[in-house]
Amino acid sequence: MIFDRLKRFSIVLEGAERDGPAAFSPGQAVSGRVVLELAAAARLGALRLRAVGAARVHWTESRSAGSSTAYTQSYSDQVEFLSHRDTLLAPPDNGESTVLQAGRHEFPFTFQLPETLVTSFEGKHGSVRYWVKAKLHRPWATVKKAKREFTVIEPIDINTPALLAPQAGAKEKLARAWYCNRGQVSVSAKIDRKGYTPGEVIPIFAEIDNCTSRAVVPKAAIIQTQTFIARGTKKQKRSVVTSITGDSIPAGKREVWHGRALKIPPVGPSILQCRILQVEYSLKVCVDIPGTSKLLLELPLVIGTIPLHPFGSRTSSVSSQYSVNLDWLSTILEQPEAPPEYSAVVSSPEAEQSLAPPCRSELGDILEGPFFAYIQEFRLRPPPLYSEVDPNPPSDSIRPRCMTC
Repeated sequence: MIFDRLKRFSIVLEGAERDGPAAFSPGQAVSGRVVLELAAAARLGALRLRAVGAARVHWTESRSAGSSTAYTQSYSDQVEFLSHRDTLLAPPDNGESTVLQAGRHEFPFTFQLPETLVTSFEGKHGSVRYWVKAKLHRPWATVKKAKREFTVIEPIDINTPALLAPQAGAKEKLARAWYCNRGQVSVSAKIDRKGYTPGEVIPIFAEIDNCTSRAVVPKAAIIQTQTFIARGTKKQKRSVVTSITGDSIPAGKREVWHGRALKIPPVGPSILQCRILQVEYSLKVCVDIPGTSKLLLELPLVIGTIPLHPFGSRTSSVSSQYSVNLDWLSTILEQPEAPPEYSAVVSSPEAEQSLAPPCRSELGDILEGPFFAYIQEFRLRPPPLYSEVDPNPPSDSIRPRCMTC
């Protein structure tokens, strides 16, 4: 029978490992082949291929219409990004079937992905999926189907001005218990940029003032928010990606974070351009206050796919951690006057002192950052003091050399 003759019917994508996922970018060509193995000669009809990419959302909500009446409301929507059809094996014009001999047969295919696509995603109430499906039509038999999913990753370059901009915020809250004011808690936080990639470390700069009569505990976490939209209604799911906990702050004390590190684990990139499904990230700094609700400060994040360039990393790190005023560069004249004599400006004791490295107490926290290394690159040794007297006069025992010898 035909069922015994068909040994294998599958789809193989180029660039994918055996039974593993294949990843592509928008605008890229997807190539592969449909593999058909027959144990004996068989009569076949048509072999058709279809590539599909779509976002789907669905959830239900229970509603009450009275004391004893309840019903379930369903919400769903769908957006299609990719639809490609192709015929790999067409039946003859006379309407008869095609006879294939026993053995292995391959039918190659290729198609182009659109320039704009949404990253593949799997969520609780929705998904973004891409797949290739093949259908084999046979006379007097059911249609044989094969399906292979693939991944699409939308590139998000964090090396853009909008994603390199620092993010900062501040909030405060009154701690109350039994209608009594027990003081105020305030928090201010800053990160050097908005865009990051998985595996990077976010340095958090924060100040927490505890003006209450009880100890408080600061925390920081990366929050993922999944938003599903259908029929004008939104459904959200928030989850903690990773978090850190700071030391307890006693009453009346202040805690300062000098770049507390928070590493981003492997997570999917942000999805911001889909009409029915969005994935957003944020950095939340919160303070647990006993006897009252938490103080929350949230800074937006974008998880991208293209990491920060090395030059951009140094520039953003220096400029964000230390606000150095470089306006004096604009005051340099195009045709400067002749400089004064070095001996008239710097005396001998001052010159010796300038050779010594600066004291740690004079620079403070700058020694802990990269800006100190930036300064050392331009710390040059001053020239020797000018003198009319030759410090190394010629000796009388040395005979002058004859230029004609």
